[in-house]
Amino acid sequence: MIAIDNLVVQFGGFRPINELTATLTAPVAGLIGPNGAGKTTLLNVLSGFVTPVQGSVALNGDQLLKMAPLQRVRAGLRRSFQTEQVVEDLTVSSNLAAIADHVVAPLHRAAAVDAALVFTGLRSVADTLGQSLNLFQRRLVELGKCVIGNPKLILLDEPAAGLTEEEGNMFRELVLRIPSEIGAQVLVIDHDVELIRAMCSETMVLDYGKLLALGPTEIVLADPNVRRAYLGEF
Repeated sequence: MIAIDNLVVQFGGFRPINELTATLTAPVAGLIGPNGAGKTTLLNVLSGFVTPVQGSVALNGDQLLKMAPLQRVRAGLRRSFQTEQVVEDLTVSSNLAAIADHVVAPLHRAAAVDAALVFTGLRSVADTLGQSLNLFQRRLVELGKCVIGNPKLILLDEPAAGLTEEEGNMFRELVLRIPSEIGAQVLVIDHDVELIRAMCSETMVLDYGKLLALGPTEIVLADPNVRRAYLGEF
């Protein structure tokens, strides 16, 4: 569970997050909003890359804002980025092992990497260099890094961008397996409303840093205020 209370991020006179209070409890939750709504800023706060001027964020009752970024990773927070962070001159296994080195005890690292390869379906390309992977495989490597080491919260920032419909569907099915098989809550940012509808049972909508809506995805997406702000309908 992610509990956000009175969160404010301020850059000069601009507040990309403005007195945000929200609690997300769904196994797979969505985060949407128009460009500039504060979505990536919120992920940066959760990750420890941006420090808010006020407020608190708790993950399953543990206060995140007191932790450094690496401490958050060790506490179970994982994140993918809009542009995948695959190291080109490392194999798929080595890309995963680089994360395991920080979050898994030495005796269990090989098993953790293998489990991630199996979960993502990447075992057949485990020895392939990052530079030789296609976009879908690169996205899977990013997801593989997220599921290593008993994660508690996985943040996915536009994880299906650029994928074909078939690849997007396969990726979605993997994400939906995470809560039951990996034991982590997932928070997904994506501009594809249909992907959010298919993956997320709960969705939060931001608009200029403020909470516009939060609740069951179908109800949120049908909200006239959401449709005006996010879908451009009047």
